[in-house]
Amino acid sequence: MSFEIPASVKVWSQFFHPVLMWVLLAVSLYALYLGVLVRRTRTAEGEAKKELIKGKFSVKHYQIGSLLLALMIVGSLGGMAITYINNGKLFVGPHLLAGLGMTGLIATSAALSPYMQKGKDWARYTHIVLNSALLALFSWQAVTGMQIVQRIISKM
Repeated sequence: MSFEIPASVKVWSQFFHPVLMWVLLAVSLYALYLGVLVRRTRTAEGEAKKELIKGKFSVKHYQIGSLLLALMIVGSLGGMAITYINNGKLFVGPHLLAGLGMTGLIATSAALSPYMQKGKDWARYTHIVLNSALLALFSWQAVTGMQIVQRIISKM
């Protein structure tokens, strides 16, 4: 028994991944902002620290990071699935390989959370380095992804 996806669904499904990833890039920048505020809270003193603590930036950063982890992995898998459904194969190239690398980076970064919660500075610094690399790759992916979207649109 074979299941055929309607052509209109196949065409429009190709845009779910890029839209989701652009949203996640923006959310990643917000997570960076929250992370900076967490760090500022940790190093602040006196009244400034009391005021920053009220913002609950650590909780917000953790929650946004968890959301990013889940949606980035689902978005990556979804992008590969849609590509395979529409083309019968994956295109192994820089965009796919960097995307897989990003998935590994975010998973590893998130896995450091228990160590950061125990106050391990090595975990905090590793988290910052991994997420900096992730944001750099993510920015590059946005450009290469738009090139792919333009190719898809030109074939429509």
